[in-house]
Amino acid sequence: MPEVRCTVSNCHYWSDGNVCAAEAILVISDEALARIGKHDEEIGEIGQTPARVSKETCCYTFRPK
Repeated sequence: MPEVRCTVSNCHYWSDGNVCAAEAILVISDEALARIGKHDEEIGEIGQTPARVSKETCCYTFRPK
């Protein structure tokens, strides 16, 4: 698994050296996250969530294909 960096030191999965120790990582677009809040959708119901730039996601290493 690739090394995932994280600066949120109070997260359960945060590990020494700013490394995420979670078994899986969820990256979601801000638009999809807003849909979840408005319609009580579950994460698994969202499907694909395209984004144009990293600012539209919670992932700062995002690069469009």
